[in-house]
Amino acid sequence: VQLQASGGGLVQPGGSLRLSCAASGRTSRGSPMGWFRQDPGKEREFVAAIDTWNGSTYYADSVRGRFTASIDNAKNTLYLEMNSLKPEDTAVYYCSTRNRRVNTSSINRAGVYEYWGQGTEVTVSS
Repeated sequence: VQLQASGGGLVQPGGSLRLSCAASGRTSRGSPMGWFRQDPGKEREFVAAIDTWNGSTYYADSVRGRFTASIDNAKNTLYLEMNSLKPEDTAVYYCSTRNRRVNTSSINRAGVYEYWGQGTEVTVSS
């Protein structure tokens, strides 16, 4: 499985961006797809995830209500719509997946994901 993230850039506070993650290869039905972010010197932080078994979405408290994760199954692409961006959202954003289902209590743990995109940088600054 290969993941290719794109869509990052420089945006002013309050602005919006949409990240994309194109997936190639096949994973098992119900494999989760997630977004994480990381600042230099910090641990990778959970942002959002979709349980593809039932379509349930999960968000970090810091982004809930501002970010929306979605999947276009026809294009095999994961999206992250980011609105009302704040300077603290600045980070490199990574998409991820694994080749089997995961317990929903673990869907926000970076360690359960097996495949990662290369990251796309988001900078929120005036």
